[in-house]
Amino acid sequence: MIPYGRQDISQADIDAVERVLRSDYLTQGPVVPQFEAAVSKRVGAAYGIAVNSATSALHIACAALDLGPGDLLWTSPNTFVASANCGRYCGADVDFVDIDSETFNICADKLANKLDMAASAGRLPKVLVAVHMCGQSPDMARISALARAHGVRVIEDASHSIGADYLGAPVGNCAHSEITVFSFHPVKIITSAEGGMALTNDAGLAARMERLRSHGITRDPALMTHVADGPWYYQQLELGWNYRMTDMQAALGLSQLDQLDVFIARRRALADAYDVALAGMALDLPGRLTGAVSSWHLYVIRLHDATRHRAVFEGLRADGIGVNLHYIPVHLQPYYRGLGFGPGDCPVAEDYYARAISIPLYAGLNDGDQAQVVAALSRHLAA
Repeated sequence: MIPYGRQDISQADIDAVERVLRSDYLTQGPVVPQFEAAVSKRVGAAYGIAVNSATSALHIACAALDLGPGDLLWTSPNTFVASANCGRYCGADVDFVDIDSETFNICADKLANKLDMAASAGRLPKVLVAVHMCGQSPDMARISALARAHGVRVIEDASHSIGADYLGAPVGNCAHSEITVFSFHPVKIITSAEGGMALTNDAGLAARMERLRSHGITRDPALMTHVADGPWYYQQLELGWNYRMTDMQAALGLSQLDQLDVFIARRRALADAYDVALAGMALDLPGRLTGAVSSWHLYVIRLHDATRHRAVFEGLRADGIGVNLHYIPVHLQPYYRGLGFGPGDCPVAEDYYARAISIPLYAGLNDGDQAQVVAALSRHLAA
């Protein structure tokens, strides 16, 4: 089976993890801050807070922005459920902004209209989570300007997008958001097994997210309510969580970061090759936003004929092509239907879902396997 995505682990990665296993610290040691500093430097953000998953990063990002009961979070329906769930974890309500049909990201025009209507109704969101679908940035300059004009805070869910660029700068620099989140899950661009990171340029947000990832505890005397009882002393200032990343995970992530340019170059070459090889078939290729250079976490095609969606998908799987579908619209999940959402709420995302297939794309995919994917797809479309 040729998978839709997979990790690429080198001997250097294995050696890096082994060094931690032979060290004095498996967790809360020196490697996590090294990884945070390296990622922050790479993308041009002031602070990085490493956690055990991108979901955890989204949660502490929302909490640090004081999202809570009575507040509202907006996000894309075309994403993994974590982009919406982070708002629910904080007790907030959630709503969705439909996507652009070419880039699969939040449509800036639809966002503008929805914000105007929300302002008139007196029910603006407190937080907008702008998802970078497949590794390509949304139109963040416009999205950020729209959001900030209404006092809305912006989180970039760039789980797919480490190594991507937008307007000539690395995604993750937080030029258009308060906080940006990366994922280091095994199928992402680089991996720490499980893991994520929240990036920000705001010292106060960074300090709060760092505290929230570790039970809301501080050892800083300046933050304590009274003089410390002794050198052992700490205080829990607020309710936090155990979202810490281990040094083993950080060591793997740090080693993988050294290979990021190689991984990205290969993914971009594969995406370009797909564009050429699939041209003229009965499908739509992924669109490319002017000013954005994708990291190509995913390559998603959309069939012209939605009635053949399942047959083509199952045929490719039967041929050993491990295709997948990213994503089922979040508003159609049973949990969100229970909150009042349903079919017709986000028609562009629903049309996308009816036709989309994620085909194999990862740094270790060789030219022969890619040719096999193309041939199988051509055969099933012609059947």
